[in-house]
Amino acid sequence: MSLEPLMPLQATGGVRFLYTLVGIGVLLVTTIDVFWTILWTNGGAGLLTSPLMKGTWRGLRTVDRQESLVLTLAGPLILAFTLTMWVVLLWAGWTLLFAGDVNALNYTRGPGPVRWVGRGYFVAYTMFTMGNGDFSPTSPIWRIVTAFTNASGMILITLIVTYVVSVLRAVVNKQSFASSVMGVGETSEAFVRSGWDGDTLRQHDLPLESFASSLSTLAAQHKAYPILHYYRSERKQHAAPVAVAVFDDALTIIRFGVDPERRPNEPVIETARSATEDYVRTAMSPPAGHTPPPPNLNRLRDADIPVASDEEFTDKLADLAEQRRELLGVVEAQEWEWPSERQQ
Repeated sequence: MSLEPLMPLQATGGVRFLYTLVGIGVLLVTTIDVFWTILWTNGGAGLLTSPLMKGTWRGLRTVDRQESLVLTLAGPLILAFTLTMWVVLLWAGWTLLFAGDVNALNYTRGPGPVRWVGRGYFVAYTMFTMGNGDFSPTSPIWRIVTAFTNASGMILITLIVTYVVSVLRAVVNKQSFASSVMGVGETSEAFVRSGWDGDTLRQHDLPLESFASSLSTLAAQHKAYPILHYYRSERKQHAAPVAVAVFDDALTIIRFGVDPERRPNEPVIETARSATEDYVRTAMSPPAGHTPPPPNLNRLRDADIPVASDEEFTDKLADLAEQRRELLGVVEAQEWEWPSERQQ
């Protein structure tokens, strides 16, 4: 099939000017999106990347709402789609820009116009530094544009590699935190019981401090790389939202349900609660429409841990209802259930 009708040479001056404007616009929007997503740690994802992430996640949730196994592919797929989008848009933007001037490129192997395919090929090997091809810029201004094309490709590749490494490292940290917390206890009641030495919960001092530090780092990484919200573990023991729910309810039990003289050090508790609040603030899911079930203090009484009355504890939980609904929203958004030993 001939590409002659698509040749920039046959386009009018007004159409070629439109190519230039659209090309510049695509390049600007894509560059802003890349820098916004990768370099701006307080700004979340860019204007193009954010709807791509949300749309892919919603689509995958629609595909499999029973076992949610498909959701384990969400993170890798979103990452692949995002990187592909950036490459394609930059490629298209530079191609349109070179199409804005019929004489921008010269075919080195003979006379004749440079078609769309040729311009796209020239941009591709210039962006990805594959060496010289069959085309060359015809004037100083287009040589400068070619240099910027080459620079954009090198910068994009460097940023992509850095971004992928950072995201994967954060995913490992996310799973490591969840595994560590769930190793102590898969419910808040079990978590608290594991630190009881028969007299106090001081054995929790060091674990709480360590988990709080890890969770603060994880919250900062979620803020810098929103794609982490879409990395769902296949196993519940590696699910960060579930682990945070266990950790947060365990802190609630320790802070409001246990005799003050039996608790871990107060600064450790407050630091840990601050870390859970930071994590909840980074959540991209709306609060749940209901409050999760309260911890079951009877499980602690069975272990001879002195705790407050159910009525007193319930009053304290009422003050934390909003945060617990927000955290439940994060848990349910990834198709997990709230961890609880509550007797039905």
